[in-house]
Amino acid sequence: MTENEITQEKLDNYFDVTGRALKKVKLQTSADINVEEAAKDFFDMASRYYADARHFADKGDWINAFAALNYAHGWLDAGARIGLFDVDHDNVLFTVD
Repeated sequence: MTENEITQEKLDNYFDVTGRALKKVKLQTSADINVEEAAKDFFDMASRYYADARHFADKGDWINAFAALNYAHGWLDAGARIGLFDVDHDNVLFTVD
């Protein structure tokens, strides 16, 4: 087995982390946010994860590159979904419609 294989242990770890995160979330009924700052933050996080993905790919670490790309797109998709980004109703790249 190489470092580029997803093991049961690694998959179990990802399920554990995400499962715990889902259980921890409490829905907000109101929020006092600065939309521009939130949009900048989401975009910054997506950009950073994209850069991390490039770094991992350059090292041949396909698993973490793939994971970082999914995180990057997740930030972009979430930002588009809640209206932080204008994506011109692109429902191919984003889940907006």
